[in-house]
Amino acid sequence: MDTIPVALVFLGMMNWEQLLSGGRFEINKNLTSSETKSRSEFERDYDRIIFSAPFRNLQDKTQVFPLPEHDFVHTRLTHSLEVSSVGRSLGKATGDFLVQKYPGLQESGISSSDIGAIVAAAALAHDIGNPPFGHAGEEAISDFFNHHPYGYAWQPYVTQQEWTDLCNFEGNAQGFRMLVSKENGLKLTYATLASFTKYPRPAQIFEKNPNRKSHKKFGFFIDHKKEYENLAKILGLGHSSPESYFRHPLAFLVEAADDICYSIIDLEDGCTLGLVSFEETLSLLVEILGEKFQQKKLSKYKTTSQKLAVLRAMTIGQLIDEAVSAFCEQEEKMLEGSFDQALTDIIPSAQALEKISTLSVQKIYRSKPVLEKEAAGFQVLEGLLEVFSRALNHKFYQTDLYSGKDKSILRLLPEDFPMDNWGPRHNPYPLLRELIDFISGMTDKYALSLYRKVKGIALPGV
Repeated sequence: MDTIPVALVFLGMMNWEQLLSGGRFEINKNLTSSETKSRSEFERDYDRIIFSAPFRNLQDKTQVFPLPEHDFVHTRLTHSLEVSSVGRSLGKATGDFLVQKYPGLQESGISSSDIGAIVAAAALAHDIGNPPFGHAGEEAISDFFNHHPYGYAWQPYVTQQEWTDLCNFEGNAQGFRMLVSKENGLKLTYATLASFTKYPRPAQIFEKNPNRKSHKKFGFFIDHKKEYENLAKILGLGHSSPESYFRHPLAFLVEAADDICYSIIDLEDGCTLGLVSFEETLSLLVEILGEKFQQKKLSKYKTTSQKLAVLRAMTIGQLIDEAVSAFCEQEEKMLEGSFDQALTDIIPSAQALEKISTLSVQKIYRSKPVLEKEAAGFQVLEGLLEVFSRALNHKFYQTDLYSGKDKSILRLLPEDFPMDNWGPRHNPYPLLRELIDFISGMTDKYALSLYRKVKGIALPGV
């Protein structure tokens, strides 16, 4: 078993002043004084994300339903904006609590708005690493290396930890990679990066603790382990196991914002599409609203969409209040590292949210349009990985098989794709990560279009 670096041994509680560090891995020394005064470091994080190409690409990536036969159906981009809005509310409200409880925060220049900005930025980026076709896309990439001949052909050339990464594609870890990459990373603050990382561990660990939510998935690939170690050292994050870290407390708010939005808004979309009746939707939301619900006021709205919008807003507001209360109650345990659950699992409305989740699986996530989209995603991503992986393998590792077809395929890779210094004596893990970056970064439409072309199903201009 790996030993814990001495510098990272957890000797006590985390502290908020250290956790809210505004430093970055790479400081831009060219900032003018007006730039540093007009925006906080955390507001700059938000702006960097929202103007980035990977974030813009989310406008054409699936949230749940295929894109976009209906203009009201959520994409990854609209979902991320909504999660960020809820995250800001959660962060601001808990920030009011924290700056009152810890006077040192105000003395060091930290305000509740700063805490809201951190959560908003991390929540805005929470899906930035997701591939085309949603969770089906994640499974398709993993399945390629687990089951396809031109996927597992790479296994002899990489380490066991690297192979575990390749066989378990994770959107959260891909997101961290995109945010910290030396070439194209957004160079966010330490606090925002840590709040983004809901699963602060690598893919391969000695032992998972099923009672810790942060162990459920993983948050960084092995080639970015050092970046997370440095981040943990700077912020004072302790270890939950030799290979894993305690969550940054604000990561619980990012998770809650996501849980609240997809639970309520996926249900709203399902109702709008006719997969769930309005009466059933109303019953589920009223269970959360309780005495706040007034049928008479709802009756003032004429259309179903108007009624759904009002119910959604009220329900999200109620869940925000409950999540803030839960955070404040558990905050000291978070600093100790002893609390590791989803906030939405311990709020008063937890049982109602579980009912919504069960119904959503039955009637929304397993509906015919969603299943058809997932099936297409498997076919498209496997097909793209197959043709590019085979061509790279033939060019560098099985050179006797390298063909004119392979040459043609490789010309479709981005101009900056690293095509030098590979071969049987070189570990291809960085090469494969670049290939996965290329394919996972595609929009749904571009992935489908390119798949049709490389498979000869469609020709340019025809």
